[in-house]
Formats: sequence, C-alpha cells, structure tokens
Amino acid sequence: QSNIAPFLLDIPDDFSLSSGINAEYGQALREEIRQNDLDIGWYALNVAAAAACRGSTSTGGSGRHGNVVLAKENTRSCDDQCANTEYSLCDADVAIQGVLGRAKSYTQNVGQFYNYGCSTPGNTYIGYDAVKAGDDDALFKTLNLQRHSQYYRFCCCRYP
Repeated sequence: QSNIAPFLLDIPDDFSLSSGINAEYGQALREEIRQNDLDIGWYALNVAAAAACRGSTSTGGSGRHGNVVLAKENTRSCDDQCANTEYSLCDADVAIQGVLGRAKSYTQNVGQFYNYGCSTPGNTYIGYDAVKAGDDDALFKTLNLQRHSQYYRFCCCRYP
C-alpha cells in the first residue's frame, strides 16, 4: 500500500472511462505510482543519510571535494568500502531510521541513529543493507512506518 498516494492505488481493476482507460491501463498506473512512491522513499532516506553523515563527522565534512554517502554492505566495514573508491577515508558508519508523518509534539521520537564506527562490519543483519533489500522486502512496502521501522546503514566517505 502506498504511503504517499493511497487513494490512487484504489483504482479498481475494471476501471474505465469514456476516454478509453481500461483495466490494463489502471494496473500500469497503479504500478507506476507504487514505483514513484518507492523512489521518493529511497530519495528521502538517502538525503537523511547524507545529513546523518554530515552530523557524524568532527569537521562536518571537509576537504577539497564533496564527500559521499555509500549504501553499507552488511558484511564489510566502511573502511573497506570507502577504500575501494576515490573517497577512500571513512568518517562514519551510520544507521538511521525514521517514523512516517509529521511530529505532533516536541518530545515525539521521529527517528533514531547509530554510528557503528568505520573499522568493523558492525551489525551484519542483511535487512539493514539497502542494496540487498529488494523492493518487495523494503521497509517502504512491508512495514507500517507509523508503528515500526528498521535501520538502513550507510558509509560516510571522504576524499583524502
């Protein structure tokens, strides 16, 4: 079920209008909306990861180049992952999660974070690996984000 446009996913299979919209088109429209919702969800998570990396570094990110965020592979350390790129220095291994919706009070928990450090794989639970999470397994599809969430992990890498 879409969290962004749920009313659009309620298009019945036999939906049709005089303009010629048929069941096949309705199904294609539902799938396109579902994919757009997933893309927006991943975009928001990636932007949050960049912000988490920015806040996790003692210098706030430094150097002559912009710094990068990589999806964390669950079995490797961020030291190893960063070393395989031109942004070879690891500043942090962040795990982040959030709750869907606007905060209703100033004391409401809307997300959590953790920094595992760069030198070990940390928690190797495959569910925290954004690359290995297929769309059918991803938190945007399978979890009720108002009550549950899960962490995704990222490496914060800097150019030497």
